[in-house]
Amino acid sequence: MATSNQKLYLLDYGAGNVRSLLNAVEKLGHTIEYIRSASDFDKADKIIFPGVGAFGYAMKALREKGFVEPLRAFVESGRPIMGICVGMQVMLEGSDESPDEPGLAILEGRVRLFDNTAKAVPHMGWNGAQVVHGASGAAAAGGAVPCIGKDARYYFVHSYGLAYTGQASQPQTVHTATRYGDETIVSSVWKRNVFGTQFHPEKSGIAGLALLRSFIETDLIRPSPSPQETGSAGVLLPRDIRDSLSVRVIACLDVRANDQGDLVVTKGDQYDVRVSASEGGHVRNLGKPVDLATRYYAEGADEIAFLNITSFRNMPFRDTPMLEVLRQASRCIFVPLTIGGGVRDIVDPDGLHKWTAVDVAGEYFRSGADKVSIGSDAVYAAERYWSRVAEGLDPLDGSTAIEQIAERYGRQAVVISVDPRRVYVASPESTAHHTVKTTIPGPNGELYCWYQCTVKGGREGRDTDVRQLVTACAALGAGEILLNCMDRDGTNSGYDLELIADVKGAVSIPVIASSGAGAPDHFSEVVDKTGVEAVLAAGIFHRREVPISAVKAHLSEHGTPVRLESDTRAL
Repeated sequence: MATSNQKLYLLDYGAGNVRSLLNAVEKLGHTIEYIRSASDFDKADKIIFPGVGAFGYAMKALREKGFVEPLRAFVESGRPIMGICVGMQVMLEGSDESPDEPGLAILEGRVRLFDNTAKAVPHMGWNGAQVVHGASGAAAAGGAVPCIGKDARYYFVHSYGLAYTGQASQPQTVHTATRYGDETIVSSVWKRNVFGTQFHPEKSGIAGLALLRSFIETDLIRPSPSPQETGSAGVLLPRDIRDSLSVRVIACLDVRANDQGDLVVTKGDQYDVRVSASEGGHVRNLGKPVDLATRYYAEGADEIAFLNITSFRNMPFRDTPMLEVLRQASRCIFVPLTIGGGVRDIVDPDGLHKWTAVDVAGEYFRSGADKVSIGSDAVYAAERYWSRVAEGLDPLDGSTAIEQIAERYGRQAVVISVDPRRVYVASPESTAHHTVKTTIPGPNGELYCWYQCTVKGGREGRDTDVRQLVTACAALGAGEILLNCMDRDGTNSGYDLELIADVKGAVSIPVIASSGAGAPDHFSEVVDKTGVEAVLAAGIFHRREVPISAVKAHLSEHGTPVRLESDTRAL
């Protein structure tokens, strides 16, 4: 059993959002210190090693900081260590993501890219984790075991994984496995004093906090396998692992300053956030951002998105109110947080400090965000992409914010927020753009339309269609599409199924359906008819017209897997 005076350290190589892990540890009543030099390894009784982004970047950063050999020595000493996501992967022999970069080889195995033929990649969302071996090891010996709930779901976000076979020596290292579509991967490892998860416990709600507590408050030391455990007898095989991936229900908060300068959550009607002139013309105020987000976390939201629709150009970026919103929200919310707005190159008003888009994203991550959403700049990046294609040039030259953020923090950290509107045409031949045959005729009876991308909050249309945007951004390295629709925004008439189905068929990255939800039936309809990975709503959640719990209960009744409140209590 761990003692209260044990020193817990965090190994941070610059991965991004480690604030959520710090907050989770503090939520559990503990403190954690940073490893800042090689000598700090000797001071630690336990280490948590979180990681996101590219395998090669993580290994390079460890080498540059002089942490590789001290880390190996720490493991050899027998003291407990917990790796999270890339922090687990680098303990393996290598990754196809960075084939020339060897891993630490503390554990056997190599990480490989998911096959996106029949599923979206990255693997993004809440999935189960099944223990693959019997209880004859630590539990039988009276020792502690990782607290992984049989029916709980945990948050995964990765494009590369270690394949689970259940054969040879794998059962001596693997603790749990997870099925994602047609592939089964290792979701946690446990060998002697080394424990690691592919999922993020610090973003997995109550279930994740319980797992972190079991690592911090007990010594997770797995005994050497017994003769019965050295073979595959009694070990689950890939076919025994069930697919428990759930459809995510996301609460979105449009945040801006009102006329008094206070930061509020608002909601537009086809992107107009002000009430009518007869009602005063003021910005709709639906509550304070952190208060509402905390409420949604308690109500079971799987993710929360803050979309900053105020530029705050008149202040230094470090003083941007959204950074403090993220810091406060991440102290009490332990599901993924997305921030949108202002993710571009910025110059402070004094003209002295310049921020690249990667710098801006990094500051958001350090403040508590897990993903950044890019809107207008994604349209400009797509236009540049297709221009270079037309000129016979390489469209992937690393110059865009999408490429740069994805390279540093991983493609799963980059969300593209799309704001399209319908443009009706008489026939596909009437335009050079990709068209959709519609069941909702235009004003002159047109049966075809194309979806025009907009920038500047929908105020300016561009000569770029949605198909061009999403395919270019996926190629540039985006990990997810947040698909809005200006025609449906605030109407409560249901999602634009034709738009969503068209985009879903065009890309192999996850798609979030947004704009138009007004009833539980709308959520099940869009999932059934388009196969989206996530559904998002705003106004109906803010005004309590349809609670998040009602959406999840409805989806569950219709056979759609969701993370229910009961999942977080099955620990």
